[in-house]
Amino acid sequence: MKIFLWLGLAVALLVNVSSSFVIEDDTRQALVSVGTGVIALACGATLFVKREKRS
Repeated sequence: MKIFLWLGLAVALLVNVSSSFVIEDDTRQALVSVGTGVIALACGATLFVKREKRS
């Protein structure tokens, strides 16, 4: 499951960064940026919660 979270995080970050260069419409770019930002935050938070504890 963690591999899919890492993949989702990487793809969301890549789309978020590239959307400002590719999408010309400001409204559409903002919606894509917010959507991918939410996905990136959710994947990152889930990975943080599911990390293995080191002792």
